[in-house]
Amino acid sequence: MRIKILIALLTLLSIFGTKAQEKKWTLRECVAYALENNITIKQSELDIESASIDKLTALGNFIPSMSANGTLSSNTGANINPVTNAFETATFTSFTTGVNVGLTLFDGLRNLRQLQRAKLNKLLSQYNLGKSKDDISLFIANSYLQVLLNKESLKVIEKQHDITLEQLQRTKDLVDAGVLPQGDLLEIEATSADELTRIVQAENAVQISLISLAQTLLIKDYESFDIAKQEYLVPSAEILEKPVDVVMTEAREARYEVQIAEQNKLLAEKDLQLARGGYYPTLNAFFGYNTRWADNDFFSRGFTEQLYENDGFSYGLQLNVPLLNGFTTRANVKRSKVSTRRAEFQLEQAQLDLDSNVYQAYLDARGAAEAYEASLVSVKAQERAYEYAKDRYDVGLTNAFDFSQSKFRLENAQSQEVQNKFDYIFKLKVLELFFGIKIADIKL
Repeated sequence: MRIKILIALLTLLSIFGTKAQEKKWTLRECVAYALENNITIKQSELDIESASIDKLTALGNFIPSMSANGTLSSNTGANINPVTNAFETATFTSFTTGVNVGLTLFDGLRNLRQLQRAKLNKLLSQYNLGKSKDDISLFIANSYLQVLLNKESLKVIEKQHDITLEQLQRTKDLVDAGVLPQGDLLEIEATSADELTRIVQAENAVQISLISLAQTLLIKDYESFDIAKQEYLVPSAEILEKPVDVVMTEAREARYEVQIAEQNKLLAEKDLQLARGGYYPTLNAFFGYNTRWADNDFFSRGFTEQLYENDGFSYGLQLNVPLLNGFTTRANVKRSKVSTRRAEFQLEQAQLDLDSNVYQAYLDARGAAEAYEASLVSVKAQERAYEYAKDRYDVGLTNAFDFSQSKFRLENAQSQEVQNKFDYIFKLKVLELFFGIKIADIKL
């Protein structure tokens, strides 16, 4: 019975292990996994958490500070009795306690500016997280499409090799029948050997690109990693029908580069306001309560009675006016002005870079679309040329070398079509990302 149970468990484990190895990753799953596990994104999330803590600290500046204190001491020899305030040469125990409250009434509006800055910084952290997600998503998409390209290229070579094998058998029969010379058979055999070499190279390219994608996703079991097998059609290019100015306008609102630069400019302006707050006086309110007890009080009161009779209050306002601090405030203001100007230039540069990148992506997508259309035409032309060369070769009107060249040109055209197809898909996705369409929302 135990042996049967053990065999059943091993069978189940084998089934589950096989299913785990058969996992095929889609682009959406790869992007989702990367967004959840990427270290850069996790660090950006920690930046948001840190910004939230800074905001909590800034809010705390508006709340009164409060502290309580208490001291219990035993005194021997000549000491001041805390109750009578007289010197006594005796051993006695005393206890003092109190509560102090402080509140900042005015500090040059720095508390308010600090809270505003904390809010801006948290929003900046959110923008940085969004940009990190976009960058990682685009990088994953590029790696994923590279795997697809290598797999499609491999299929092209394997398909051509199947045709070569068929032609090799047909040529052998014709040579044996004396219709074709032995040289034609050798030419086809050389072509077949060359294709086998390129098949091995293409298989290696597929495996290397899969390992690269798995390592990017931080998947350790990259040897069994593979992507989903499905047909990837060229998506519609509605975005290319829009004027480039419309795409640029949308990109300015959707892209994080300009938003990050704008937030940095606002932060620099807020830092300037904080620095100028050093010119203003500060006004603080305070309140204190204290009481005391000693075990040799000449009134011979009890503990509670002494605390009640010896308590006292203190309260008031404290005004600090800055007169001279070694030009520290002035230097901080000037330094903040420089930072503000730098942030303004960075914002202007970010806007220029975004417009340039959008325009370049727009032209790249258009060029890739035209190249893909041209490659489709080229494949059709090469297919007709190949069929014509094949018909001539079958009846002995052309030699094996010319036929192999026609077949080689067809294979090159098909490989170029595959390359242009995925190049067009990727460049179109880059443009759509500028337009605000996330990689995770893209359907290939």
